[in-house]
Amino acid sequence: MSKQSRHELLLHGDPCKLALEDGTVVTGRAVGHRGETGGELCFNTSMTGYQEIMTDPSYHGQLMMMTYPHIGNYGTMDEDMEAAKPMIAGLITRAFSHEFSNALARESLDDFMKRHELVGLSGVDTRTLVRHIRSKGVMNAVMSSVELDDKVLVQRAREWPSMEGLELASRVTTDAPYDFAQSGKARIAVYDYGVKLNILRMFEAHDCTVRVFPASTPLGDVLQWKPDGIFFSNGPGDPRAMPESIETVRGAIDANIPLFGICLGHQLMSLASGMSVYKMRVGHRGANHPVQYKVTGHVEVTTQNHGFAVDADSIKPDNAALTHINLNDGTVEGVRYKQFTGFSVQYHPEASPGPHDSRYLFRLFMEDIENFRTAGAGISAPAQRSEKRSSSVAIEL
Repeated sequence: MSKQSRHELLLHGDPCKLALEDGTVVTGRAVGHRGETGGELCFNTSMTGYQEIMTDPSYHGQLMMMTYPHIGNYGTMDEDMEAAKPMIAGLITRAFSHEFSNALARESLDDFMKRHELVGLSGVDTRTLVRHIRSKGVMNAVMSSVELDDKVLVQRAREWPSMEGLELASRVTTDAPYDFAQSGKARIAVYDYGVKLNILRMFEAHDCTVRVFPASTPLGDVLQWKPDGIFFSNGPGDPRAMPESIETVRGAIDANIPLFGICLGHQLMSLASGMSVYKMRVGHRGANHPVQYKVTGHVEVTTQNHGFAVDADSIKPDNAALTHINLNDGTVEGVRYKQFTGFSVQYHPEASPGPHDSRYLFRLFMEDIENFRTAGAGISAPAQRSEKRSSSVAIEL
């Protein structure tokens, strides 16, 4: 297709509508697959990394609106996949690029979306929509290029299942255990609630042997593999709707083994430790969120993707310590547990997309494992001293 014909398609292509459950309706042009989709409408403030965002399992079932206006300009490539296929329910952009300039790209974003039957909308005022969401809070929406009646679409948005109380990890977890990396330095068992590929790459970069287990795997089966540590991954949905997984984490705590959790895994570890979790009004999604590491005072620029958070008032001093805090709104971003060897963070230290400020956390987990081997149990003073030392070089791998 010529550049002129693509330009005409962008200006005069098929109409597509986005209807919010509060009655707001906007009209733009269809991109990607022609069809209808719905989910919780949220926004991401990252300036790059649209393919990683689209394939992040934590976004399963959500309509993703990009605040950066120009999306698609560098195409898509296999190396930028965080899962085998897109996980978002649909994509909303201000300006969609059908042309791309990238020698490494495999195909355009439009072709990528069509191949994966992902519905998209472009040519709408995303800035106004984002301000609306920030004012009213996230809400469900329906996007369609086949049904264009406003009243019908608004009603469908109102009938769409709420994210609150919704268990989604079972829809994105692996079907069977598999080995990702084999090194021998440390054996890491990964509970897959929707794990991003770059998290596994981070463990591989630390010379770990990594085995990934389905979310519903009995703890006994994991312990038979004799891991040196257990990692609870990111994933979609409401952690409070996952009682079996919470019990699995409690069992892992009782098994006296080093633990590490990210995002949904962080929430599950907190719930298993007696803390509470609440649904946020808007949530954090982007690659530019400032987080302070309270141990050193160091401020990290972080990648985030979550709509639930741990209640700070539920953290008891004898049970856990608040280690990381969001400098935008003061929400809990990290916890070090006192009753067992383990810690968890709400944000994504593996980034992809985003800055590398927080990759030191993978090294801290390796140090926890090594100190646990040396001490036999608990968190030793050398581990705490090493944690402070590691944080001063946080941007390194």
